[in-house]
Amino acid sequence: MPSHASAARVAALVGSVSPSPPASVATSGAGSGPAYARLADALRHAITDGRLPEGIRLPSERELTGPVGLSRTTVTRAYAELREQGYLETRRGSGSVVRLPEVPGGRVDHLLSPASLDSEALDLTCTAQAAPTGLAEAYAQALAELPCYLAGTGYYPSGIPVLREGIAQRFTERGLPTDPEQVIVTAGALGGVATAAGALVRRRDPVLVESPTYPNVISALTGTGARLVPHPIDHLASDWDLPGLTAAVRSSGARAAYLIPDFHNPTGALMNGDQRRELARVLRAAGTVAIVDESLVDLPLDGQEMPAPLASHLPTAITVGSASKTLWGGLRVGWVRAPRGRVEELANSRLRQDLGTPVLEQLATAHLLSRYDAVLAERHAQLRAGRDVLVEGLAEHLPDWRVRVPGGGMALWCALPMPGSTALAVAAREHGVVLASGPNFAPAGGLDGWVRLPYALPPERLAQVPARLAAAWEDVVRGRVRLGTDLRRREHDRRIIA
Repeated sequence: MPSHASAARVAALVGSVSPSPPASVATSGAGSGPAYARLADALRHAITDGRLPEGIRLPSERELTGPVGLSRTTVTRAYAELREQGYLETRRGSGSVVRLPEVPGGRVDHLLSPASLDSEALDLTCTAQAAPTGLAEAYAQALAELPCYLAGTGYYPSGIPVLREGIAQRFTERGLPTDPEQVIVTAGALGGVATAAGALVRRRDPVLVESPTYPNVISALTGTGARLVPHPIDHLASDWDLPGLTAAVRSSGARAAYLIPDFHNPTGALMNGDQRRELARVLRAAGTVAIVDESLVDLPLDGQEMPAPLASHLPTAITVGSASKTLWGGLRVGWVRAPRGRVEELANSRLRQDLGTPVLEQLATAHLLSRYDAVLAERHAQLRAGRDVLVEGLAEHLPDWRVRVPGGGMALWCALPMPGSTALAVAAREHGVVLASGPNFAPAGGLDGWVRLPYALPPERLAQVPARLAAAWEDVVRGRVRLGTDLRRREHDRRIIA
C-alpha cells in the first residue's frame, strides 16, 4: 500500500489558497485564476518539487476541504485537473495516488537503459538519483533571472560568474582556498576530465588510472590516445597500495594520473589524510599531474569528517567536480578547479569542446548551491537508507558474497564467490535487474569476479534487488547462462554507465 499524506500535511505544503484571490492578482502571475486551478497548481508544484513524492496517497476530497478552507466541489475539480494532466491516479478503494506524467520516449535514454527492458526493471547501471526537493523552485528562480542575461551572447565558456563564485566558495570552505578565476564550468565531471586530458595528454602518453575505475573515463582517456597504466585497488584489504603505485608511476613515467580518492567509484574507498600526503609526495617527485575526481566528495553517510582535498597537498593537481551526484544529472553541470598557472591552458582545452554550459542550468545550480547543506542532508538520508537496505538484503539472500560497507558514496563493490559477473548481468535481466558487469570497470580487462550495486534507487525498490539477484546468481552457478564471444564483447563494451 502506498504511504499516506495527511490532510494537515498537504494543507501545509500548498499554503493559503483562499476561495477568491485579491483583485490585484486575480488575473496575472502565479496564484491567479479560480480557486480550484490555484489549488491544482500548488499541488502540482509540490509533486514536481518532490515534497509529495510519487506513490504517496493524498487525502480524500472530503478530508482536505477543512484544512485548505475550500469547498468539496473546489477540491474535487482540482483533483480532476491533476488526474487529467497525469499527476494523480484514482482507483476505487485505493484513493488518489501521486503519479508523474509519462515522458514521451521514457525518462532514461536508451543508451543508459536498453529500451527493450520492462519499465519495472530495477536499473542498477547508474549511481544517480531523482531530482531533490527544491529543483523546480531553483529553475523558477533561474527563469526569473534569465532576462538579465538575454542582452548578451549567451556564451560563457568558463561559466557565469555567480556559479563560479559559489563553486570557489565551496572549495575554500573545505580548506582549499580558491578564486572564481580558477574555476571553469564544464558539461558534468566527464566534461571536466576531458578538459583536463585535452590540456595534458598527447597520443601514447602514459596515464595512471586505478583499477577498477569509472568506465566512461576509461573511454574518454583512451579516446585521447592515452596509454593507460592500471594501478589495482584491493578494496577488501588495504585499498590503495602506495608502494605499488609509486613503482607504477616511476616505471611508466606517467604524464598524468586520474584518481578518485573520495568514495571511489566503484569501490567506495576513502583515501585517508596520511595516504594523501604520501601520494602527493610521490606524484610531485615524479612530475605527474593528478586529475582528481571529486564527484562523490560530498556524500559521507556516517557523519565522518572528510580528509582535506588532495589538491591541498598537491598544488599542481587539477580537481574535477560535478552537480550530477548530489543535485541532479539533468543539470549537466560540472567544473574544473585549476592551478593558477594552468587556467589559460585548460580554458583553451575547454573551448575545443564547446562554447559553454546552458545559462539556465548554471543559474539553477547556483541557486541549489546556496541551499546546498539542506540538499545534502536529504541526499545523505536517502542514500544511507538505501545502502542499509541493500546490505541487509545481501546478507540474507547472498551471504557468500563479500562486501565491505563503504562509509559514503553511492555503490557497493561486491566480490562474487567465483568469476561470473558478465553472466550475472545477462541472467539478472531475466529477473528484472539491470547491472553493469565488473569488466566494464577494468581498464586492462578482468574483474569478472566483481559487480557494482548502486544504492541510489528508493529503499522500497532496493529491497527487491537481493532476492532477484539471488535467483539470477543461482542460474549462473547451475550453468543455465551461456555466453558466446559476441555476447561477452557486447556486455563488456557497454560503457555508458553513470
